[in-house]
Amino acid sequence: MTVSESTALMYELEGTVEENLNRHLTAAQEWMPHEYVPWSEGRNFADLGGEAWNPEQSRVTPIARTALEVNLLTEDNLPSYHREIERAFGRDGAWGTWVHRWTAEEGRHGIAIRDYLLVTRAVDPVELERMRMETMQAGYETGDKPLLRVCAYVSFQELATRLSHRNTGRYTQDPLAEKLLARVSTDENLHMVFYRNLVKAALEISPDAMMRAITDEVLDFAMPGAVIPSFARKAALIAKAGIYDLRIHHDDVVMPLLRYWKVFDRHGFGEVGETAREELAAFMKTLDTQAARFEERRDAMAARAAARGLPAV
Repeated sequence: MTVSESTALMYELEGTVEENLNRHLTAAQEWMPHEYVPWSEGRNFADLGGEAWNPEQSRVTPIARTALEVNLLTEDNLPSYHREIERAFGRDGAWGTWVHRWTAEEGRHGIAIRDYLLVTRAVDPVELERMRMETMQAGYETGDKPLLRVCAYVSFQELATRLSHRNTGRYTQDPLAEKLLARVSTDENLHMVFYRNLVKAALEISPDAMMRAITDEVLDFAMPGAVIPSFARKAALIAKAGIYDLRIHHDDVVMPLLRYWKVFDRHGFGEVGETAREELAAFMKTLDTQAARFEERRDAMAARAAARGLPAV
C-alpha cells in the first residue's frame, strides 16, 4: 500500500474510529487499581475490610504529597515519552537498545513510587488515579523535534527530574521516601550523563547546529509534567517550598551542563552558533534576575508569616 493509499484509507475509516471511540467512552467504567491490592495497610475501602483514606493517615505534609503526586504523574506518562524518544532515536542498533533500556528503568520508577504512596497511605488513591487517567490522556509530544533538540532537552530534563526527586525525598522527612527517591535520582543522573555525553560529542561534529539546539531548549524549556492537572498551581507550591524553583533550575540544572559543554569557552562556531550563544548568554542573565526576584518575594512572604506566627509554607 502506498503512502497516498494509506492516507485515503485512514480518511475513510475516520468516522468508524470516532463512532467506536464514543461507544467505548460511554461504556467504560471508572475503577481503582488499589481496590485489587491485597496489602492490609494499603486497603482504603470499607468494602474490603479497611477504611476510607483521609489526610490524617498520611505521614507526609500536604506540600510533600503534592510533590510526590507530581513526580509520580510525570513518570506515569512514560508511554508518550517512549514514543517520542523512539521516533527520534529509532529502534535499530545501539540507539534502539538504549531506548528500550531507558524505558524499562523509567517504568520501574513509577511502579516503586506508586507502591510507596499506596501502602503508606501517603495520598488519596482515588484522586491519584483520576489524575493519572487525565494526565495520560493528555499525553506528551515534542512536536517532532529534530534529534539534536531532543538530545539537548532530555539532558536538562533528566537533571531537573533527578533534583526534583531528590529534593522531594528530603522534604518529606520520611526515611522510606527519601531512600526510595534517592535510588530513583541515581537512575535519573545516569540517564542525564548518557544524554549529556551525546550533546558533547555532537558539539564536536556539528557545533553550530548543536549550539542552536541547546539555546532553543534552554529558552523553551518546560518540564514534561506540565500536562498534569493544575500543574501551574502545584509547581508554584513546590517552588515556594524550595523543592524545585528558578534558582535551582538556573544554578543546579542549566549552568552545570553549559559549563560541562564549555559553551561559553568554545571556539570554532560559525555565525549560527555565535548568534545562538549570544542569545543564550542574554537569557541566562535574565533567568538569574528572575530567580533572584523570586527568592526575594519568597523570603519576604516567609518573614511576614513568621511575624504572624504562621508556617512559611
